[in-house]
Parts: sequence; structure tokens; C-alpha cells
Amino acid sequence: MSTENKNNPVYSTTNDNKLDLGNDEWKKILQADVYNIAREKGTERAFTGKFWDHNETGTYYCAACGNPLFNSNGKFESSCGWPSFFEPISKDSIIYAPDNSYGMKRTEVMCGRCNAHLGHIFNDGPPPTGMRYCINSVILDFDKKIG
Repeated sequence: MSTENKNNPVYSTTNDNKLDLGNDEWKKILQADVYNIAREKGTERAFTGKFWDHNETGTYYCAACGNPLFNSNGKFESSCGWPSFFEPISKDSIIYAPDNSYGMKRTEVMCGRCNAHLGHIFNDGPPPTGMRYCINSVILDFDKKIG
């Protein structure tokens, strides 16, 4: 768990109960940059996030609630400037919604536990899924696999 989540009462990497907090509550417990991505659907600038070129073995979690999202073996180099994955940990770890903002037709991906905005999914990824989950580093925590 990252140090900034120690004061977050809903953060858990093992509890999969759905969260239904209002934005006022989220604003009290999330750091400003995490809140911007998670609740206001912000986007970090390409090639600036801590995980876009990260290659350690482990698990990526939602920085807002701790929900397991992606394993490092599902991460790939896409050259888009954001961490890219070809599949989530489970079908329940991610939820999807249409996003027609900015004159584009995209699919938004959100945390399956807390509905935090994570990024978007595109169909230009590698086998076996052909999908690219393009995710903001700010909304990810990472736990390195030891051994």
C-alpha cells in the first residue's frame, strides 16, 4: 500500500464490497491528483506518470480504493505514454461506460469496486485479447512481487 493511502478508511486490497461514496466524501480522503482522475475524469499528461514505462513484477491496484485491477504480466509497451494492459485481473475488477466527450466515441474504464475513472479501452492491443487498457498512473498503486 502506498503511504498516501494509509489515511484512506475505504482502501483495501482484499475487501471487494462495492463502495458508494459521494464526491464530498471522496474529496476528504483522496489526494488532489487522485481525486481529479478518479472523480473528475481527469487525465495526466502522456509520458509523465510513474508507471508508463514501469516493468517490475507485481499487481496494480486502484489508488482510490485498493481494488486489484491488473497483473504486471498483462502490461505491455504501447508507446502511447500511459500504462497499457491487455486484460484486467478479473471480469469484475473493471466496469465500462460509453464516453462521447471531446467529440470522440470511446469506452471509459472504471474501477469495479468504487467506480473511479481509470482511463479508456481501445481495440488496438496485442494478443490474446487485442485490447489496450490505457490507464492513468495517478490512479494506480503497485505492489511488487517478492521472490
